[in-house]
Amino acid sequence: MSDQDKENPGQDDKAESPDKPGSPDVGFSLDPGAADQPAEPDVVEEAAEIDEAAEEDEADETRVLARRAADGLAEVGPPGWQQLDAVFALTAATEMAQVVYADGERSVRVEPPAAVLELVRQQRALVAELDGEPWWRLLLQLSSDGEFEVDYDFGDEPFPEGQLFEPEAYRADLDQYPRDDLPVWLAAYVGHNNRQSRTPQDAAVDARADRAARVWPVLAENEFPDFPEMWARWAVISASFVAAGSDWGPRVMPSMGWFESSRRGGSTLYSLPDGRAVLSGGVWESPNLNATYNDGADMPAFYAGAPDWVANPVLNPRASTGLMSFCYWWEAGRWYRGESPAAEHCATAVPGVWTADTVAGIVAGLVAQRPTAAQRAAAAALISAAEVGVVTRDTVINVFGDDGRYDIDGAMYQLSLAGVVMRLAERMPEEEAIFRVRSYIQGRQLDTTGYPLDQLVADRFSCGWMVYVPVPRGEIAIGRAIFYIADDGVLEHSSSSVAPTTFVEGFEQRYQERQGSRA
Repeated sequence: MSDQDKENPGQDDKAESPDKPGSPDVGFSLDPGAADQPAEPDVVEEAAEIDEAAEEDEADETRVLARRAADGLAEVGPPGWQQLDAVFALTAATEMAQVVYADGERSVRVEPPAAVLELVRQQRALVAELDGEPWWRLLLQLSSDGEFEVDYDFGDEPFPEGQLFEPEAYRADLDQYPRDDLPVWLAAYVGHNNRQSRTPQDAAVDARADRAARVWPVLAENEFPDFPEMWARWAVISASFVAAGSDWGPRVMPSMGWFESSRRGGSTLYSLPDGRAVLSGGVWESPNLNATYNDGADMPAFYAGAPDWVANPVLNPRASTGLMSFCYWWEAGRWYRGESPAAEHCATAVPGVWTADTVAGIVAGLVAQRPTAAQRAAAAALISAAEVGVVTRDTVINVFGDDGRYDIDGAMYQLSLAGVVMRLAERMPEEEAIFRVRSYIQGRQLDTTGYPLDQLVADRFSCGWMVYVPVPRGEIAIGRAIFYIADDGVLEHSSSSVAPTTFVEGFEQRYQERQGSRA
């Protein structure tokens, strides 16, 4: 898959079929006497005109019923209404109606009369008789001036919330009105039967069975970027869209990347312990799923050879609705898959993480319509820093500036959730160090006899504070509590039995190790 393809996935040109030409007029007759004879009617042309007229009559009949329903709604509208909008969702088993009247300032919802519902049922039955397939939703619009519009919804896109019935309702309708095929989303809704579900228990059983049967996963080499780079790039794109104040684009949540595209595809990327990951999601109108639900093909074995940790908790929510069309997992430094399509067929459901240049183009494009070389270089530096986990606030500001037009704090939060920010602990104030130690002592209910907490003091050393209650003058105390708190908030409890210089040396070393692991 080329970089260009990955930057512009799924842009297939669909050639339109030319209109079928009519029969040619040759302009002469093979009959020598034809010129002296009256012209005979063109039977084919007349038949076509009759068929067209019949179709217009049928269309008029369905429109007349729809208009009668709208007129029935107009009769019961509130005084002063200017426009009514009505939606009827029907199946053979159930129905729903929503009628709203508006006067330009306010709107009111009214239940339609029974007579109107009966007209709508008749209209749907007539559409089914004439076209073979009835609509799922009927949309009517009528103004007080008499302007009328009618539209049918055959389910090309998912129905709005509140207008989707239980699967059984659509199955009953399909029994009464069989259809050649359904939109993939609706076919999955009524027929997925949890075939994509993989509970942890199922995953364990299936993984053992695959090993016994020597079912191995497919090594997906050179398809998706390696997970560490992919995760960092996902975070950078997420942070950039947040910085730009956009509702679009991917997002990062704790241990998960989330993305929904404008093409109705989407995916999730879960980061798991020990360097493992799961990428899964679905493309809109997947050919494989269409073959499964409409042509009776077997459901792809998405989890063939998958380890037992590839299970529902880390799968894209589409798996619960039968609309997951791919599943990959990252293990031991490689991507694997079962019977999922190659990455190029998943591109519209995944953000543009394919190359660093791709990401830089996206980020710079959010800053300027025509990014300068300096802006692209700043974006590239942000990506490089994210890939090695050393992003700082200045790295982000170098891309978006610090004039208030971009949400730098929101961007930093996304990068922080992804774990690609270099956290350099700021010096903790003395008052905070004493407060934290006092809270620690009280929270653990330590014995403070002879250790008055209102006398706590703090001595500074390189990376934190030594907090203690001084020994009263003239007294000697052995094993008296001393608390060490670092600038990153880590607190350790010691005593005067251990020389402070010795303890501080080890404490500083542990602090540096923590900072190094976060860089």
